[in-house]
Amino acid sequence: MTDKNNFRIVSLVPSQTELLYDLGLEDSIIGITKFCVHPIHFKQTKKTVGGTKNCSLEKIKSLNPTHILCNKEENTKEIVEECSKIALTHTSEIYTIQDSIDLIKVYGELFNRRTEATKLISKIEFKHHHFNTFIEDKPQLKTAYFIWRNPWMVAANNTYINHILALNKYDNIYKNKERYPEVAIKKIRMEGDPELVFLSSEPYPFKEEHAFELGRFTHHSKTVFVDGEMFSWHGSRLIKAFDYFIELRNRI
Repeated sequence: MTDKNNFRIVSLVPSQTELLYDLGLEDSIIGITKFCVHPIHFKQTKKTVGGTKNCSLEKIKSLNPTHILCNKEENTKEIVEECSKIALTHTSEIYTIQDSIDLIKVYGELFNRRTEATKLISKIEFKHHHFNTFIEDKPQLKTAYFIWRNPWMVAANNTYINHILALNKYDNIYKNKERYPEVAIKKIRMEGDPELVFLSSEPYPFKEEHAFELGRFTHHSKTVFVDGEMFSWHGSRLIKAFDYFIELRNRI
């Protein structure tokens, strides 16, 4: 069995970088992306290899990694293929909370962190159960979740965000569309007339003026700025996410 101290990991996925840290693998992480902002001190202690979709393969190669961690949504097929020529490359594909739990198990096995993985999963499942009890008697609310402007883009079906929205009983008016489609905000009432409009904190930096712009085309919907990390980051972020979802629902 490989000694855990011999791992040299490059993570090209922000949420998975956070997960590695929470599994106790800080010393094994040698490379991250510029979007890997948790934990914050990694910006000073780890090598940055670029973005999630435009990383430097030369920088990655120079770090001599044993493992490169990717994600089907975050990284391009070309990046994954090139990384696989450099070192053992694992690509996650996350659409549900169960997928996220399964990934934690995989990392626990892959990096000799089975005990730590089991503890994280137990915490997530406890939080999940508590949340399900909380949300059980809450009403469905028609919702639109925006991730970009110019063009306006939303989270739709076949995404982790859509799964999380459904879990929260936010009925996504764009669930009949696929992935992250462009939408015409002038048609928002005709396409579902949401009660809630969520403006995600990432990847686009929405501001009050954008909320006002959207509000011109909705029918008394409530616009809410939400923490995009809670809705889109898988892995150990779920431990914090369920508490956030409860707080958000109470605030709405």
